Amino acid sequence: MSVYDERHEELEKHEFMMGKARGRLAVTLDVLTDALVLVGQHGVYCDSARHPGKPAMDVQLITKAITDAKELISGVMAELKKPVGTTE
Repeated sequence: MSVYDERHEELEKHEFMMGKARGRLAVTLDVLTDALVLVGQHGVYCDSARHPGKPAMDVQLITKAITDAKELISGVMAELKKPVGTTE
């Protein structure tokens, strides 16, 4: 099943409130947040052998990648919100 089918209502709501592009990016942020929560829960059970109390290195890398992706998407959303012709 397509993400557009699975998240139809959520997409419709956000696209109505923010426009098509920003609405889809908002839903993408929600999906990444859900993934971050799942990775965080997994990290509780996968301790690093070298650094007790810290998640395994792969969990740390996944968490960083998802967090970075969210930051990039947020930046795009901010750019899309600016009026046309505005720089900075």
